[in-house]
Amino acid sequence: MAIFKHPEQRVGVFIDTQNLYHSAKNIYHARVNFGNVLKDSVGDRRLIRARAYMVTTETGEESAFLEALTKMGIEPKTKDLQIFYGGAKKADWDVGLAVDAITASPKLDTVILFTGDGDFIPLVEYLQIHGGCQVEVVSFGRSTSGKLKEAADHFLDLDLDPKRYLINYRGGRRSTRAHSDDAEISAPEDSIA
Repeated sequence: MAIFKHPEQRVGVFIDTQNLYHSAKNIYHARVNFGNVLKDSVGDRRLIRARAYMVTTETGEESAFLEALTKMGIEPKTKDLQIFYGGAKKADWDVGLAVDAITASPKLDTVILFTGDGDFIPLVEYLQIHGGCQVEVVSFGRSTSGKLKEAADHFLDLDLDPKRYLINYRGGRRSTRAHSDDAEISAPEDSIA
């Protein structure tokens, strides 16, 4: 499907931090370079809003990561990890991310979802039909729902250039930074439950 990208296009980015973190960790034993992912997904379009959804820890180890996101223009949205009797843990931002994307969509031409989670297919369809938005998905192809890829107007597969989109990538030759101004930002391991 052909998509349109032009400099006046208003873009909103909604980042399922947990999903990208676990995909990078499980597939590559590396961390996501959010600076490069954001830069390449938005391109020369107008970034109106970027939000990263994540869980905070009791130790506060994620504070440097949150500060780095903020410096990049990404608004971190955090919530505390819920620990239930018996030790079960819950840390889910799916509903919050979806509500924010729907709420912002009237002011956007394009919504970019950084996730591979197929649970977001109804959100993609809603934004396309009712919001009138072009919806793009950015994630690691190997861990992304095939139906989510099909539903999106465009899919940026981070697997195609792991050297660019990962920090500490050890496949083949060790990654070197492609550009000196690239921000290498990743979530601390304990901040993602």
